[in-house]
Amino acid sequence: MTTLELRTSIVAELDQMSVEMLESVQYYVRRLRRHARTDKTATKEEVPDIVLSLLGAGTHVADDDLNARKAYNEYLEEKYK
Repeated sequence: MTTLELRTSIVAELDQMSVEMLESVQYYVRRLRRHARTDKTATKEEVPDIVLSLLGAGTHVADDDLNARKAYNEYLEEKYK
């Protein structure tokens, strides 16, 4: 095989590989889009029991206490008296 034939063969193989790669990427994107559509229509999953039990683990703070800052400040005041 001459150098020219070898180079031509390599270029042809690379062209074929790039076409196959493009097809693979297109297939992957189609699957992602299809999956995204089905996720929106999927029913909501129930919250596991372990998570529900942890939701009530802390002490209740006032409804107007954004991010429990007041409660945390009171806790720190009591702690460092």
